[in-house]
Amino acid sequence: MKTLTVTALLLAVAGPALADPMPGVRGVNHIGLTVPDLDQAESFFVDILGCERAMAFGPFRDDQGTFMQDLLGVNPRAVVNEIRMLRCGFGSNIELFNYDAPDQQVIVQRNSDVGAYHIAFYVDDIDAAAAYLHEAGVQTNMGPLPVNDGPAAGQSILYFSAPWGLQFEAISFPGGMAYEHAGGPILWSNTAPSE
Repeated sequence: MKTLTVTALLLAVAGPALADPMPGVRGVNHIGLTVPDLDQAESFFVDILGCERAMAFGPFRDDQGTFMQDLLGVNPRAVVNEIRMLRCGFGSNIELFNYDAPDQQVIVQRNSDVGAYHIAFYVDDIDAAAAYLHEAGVQTNMGPLPVNDGPAAGQSILYFSAPWGLQFEAISFPGGMAYEHAGGPILWSNTAPSE
């Protein structure tokens, strides 16, 4: 029986790697989220997490053709009622969508589900963030949990949830993480990137 290296296995599954990444990539501009109630979602991001609205626009629809399917990969009769773009500190922006679609599903995902996701917000003081979330009545999981071993040693985390079920994480590593001492890429900086 032939033994494959991890690299050979990944190439066999994913196919050959491209020589270069997509040209001009600078970073993550925004994360798009479809939410059940735009006002509730915006209020959570603004009032709890400190984001601010940059703009709102819409609706978008195509009652006869396939524009929505061709552009967004959704049902041709789907309607984007409104989009709200929020600016969130030094990190990525958040784009909130409110859709109506004939085949729309409501998905309540867990962190262990394939395709599941969460959004992590860097905080300066994890204990202060936890106290604030508890005071605000936000559902939190166990924590804050300090990580003391391995490459992520130095970070502390706390998972919490929005009223509609979206999972978030507060994360802090003010002294850096252990892997950084070996020269790995810095995962967070408290300053805006400069040219």
